[in-house]
Amino acid sequence: MSFKPHGKHLIAGSWVSSDWTFQSEPAQGNAHAFSVGTPEQVDAACRAAEEAFWTYGHTSREERARFLNTIADEIEARAYAITEIGTSETGLPEARLQGERGRTTGQLRTFAQHILNGDYLDRRHDTALPDRQPLPRPDIKLVQRPVGPVAVFGASNFPLAFSTAGGDTAAALAAGCPVVVKGHSAHPGTGEIVADAIDAAVKACNMPAGVFSLIQGGNRAVGQALVQHPDIAAVGFTGSLGGGRALFDLCAKRPVPIPFFGELGSVNPMFLLPAAISERGKAIAEGWAGSLTMGAGQFCTNPGIALVIDGADTDAFIQAATDALADKGKQTMLTDGIAEAYRSGTRRVSGSTGIRELIGTACDTREAAPYLFETSGDAWLANEELAEEVFGPLGIVVRVRDEAQLLEIAKHLQGQLTCTLHLNDADQDLAARLMPVLERKAGRILANGFPTGVEVSDAMVHGGPYPASTNFGATSVGTLAIRRFLRPVSFQNMPGNLVSDF
Repeated sequence: MSFKPHGKHLIAGSWVSSDWTFQSEPAQGNAHAFSVGTPEQVDAACRAAEEAFWTYGHTSREERARFLNTIADEIEARAYAITEIGTSETGLPEARLQGERGRTTGQLRTFAQHILNGDYLDRRHDTALPDRQPLPRPDIKLVQRPVGPVAVFGASNFPLAFSTAGGDTAAALAAGCPVVVKGHSAHPGTGEIVADAIDAAVKACNMPAGVFSLIQGGNRAVGQALVQHPDIAAVGFTGSLGGGRALFDLCAKRPVPIPFFGELGSVNPMFLLPAAISERGKAIAEGWAGSLTMGAGQFCTNPGIALVIDGADTDAFIQAATDALADKGKQTMLTDGIAEAYRSGTRRVSGSTGIRELIGTACDTREAAPYLFETSGDAWLANEELAEEVFGPLGIVVRVRDEAQLLEIAKHLQGQLTCTLHLNDADQDLAARLMPVLERKAGRILANGFPTGVEVSDAMVHGGPYPASTNFGATSVGTLAIRRFLRPVSFQNMPGNLVSDF
């Protein structure tokens, strides 16, 4: 049976509507009406989350692990309906939605196992030294404790893995924090059915009703009300630089400022070193074309820039990339707005001084085709706009004059989610000179690969210096993401039965 959304918000276990509605804009199939969120509904959800925190924040790790696993089970129980509504709303192929659903449930289960292990609590114990001179030392224990209710903003490009039950939500719930989600209007039906799965898990695990709420739609006032609500203790966000920076500033200007964990964007430069290009330039070019166009280029880790020292091997690489991209057809983008932003970005790049268009296709609908440009290292350094993200399958090859200019460009980069080195053994010396620079510029550095795959694991970092993210010490992917929603508390001479999780 097909899933037909009812279009309501979920607030502390109750489905509620509002006076105004908006229509979804599916890539295919029927549009549906959804209630527009209001600041009053945000207030109700946040108050319920604060009340739930007094219970949920003190649940055992075993109880929270069971809750996370039950959410995963409930999502899988709705697998067909999630794929159906998700493909309709976003235009993403079924295989992509099925894979993303598996990633979503997989990270819920991974976080469940991780908190059972207890290492994330970073427990420390300085035992009492009553005979120490000149002063005795008290008994001191340190453990990480949840911060309180967390606001999560769903992402446009990942309707499952970075949205309603995505990484931010899973990390906050694992930490012991209730969550209020601001759903993304690009896929409200998908958000609704996933929220229904979470609600079923809340009831099955006897969790407090306010532990999870979903507010759909709404204008900027809804997002502002959420990040400024006095009961919200932290914010998780994946989205545009402009929108994220505006919310970040609101968090900082609150009477009680709170942390804003925003993943905002990146051009993810690749450094193609001479021996690697000489020996396998064609293979690198073909791999780049596949990564650049994956999902219509709508990944925050899309490798948009290829930096290569100029020469005959560069000519061959560019020709191979041009040939590979010419075979890539048009793909449906997630929303009309994203498609228009892509068109605007291509116009900005193509109009820049020193840019030559190698592949250009008119894109006047929701479908996008790849663009490829080339420029010089001098032109790149002279135009900061070329280093701004274009969300879509657009690539720029930068012909660098020599090794010195390659290092100069690396030092001028803004913060990135990823940087990639394509190198062979003969490139080791140049790579060693680049590494200290790249370590300061990116959260993840790859060798001989492409960054569009982000593993959910203990060692993964998905973040980086601003503007890649607003907190360079955090990650939104992997088990370390849980630490964003915890804070250390020391207990001095405290009876053991009063210290949780120690």
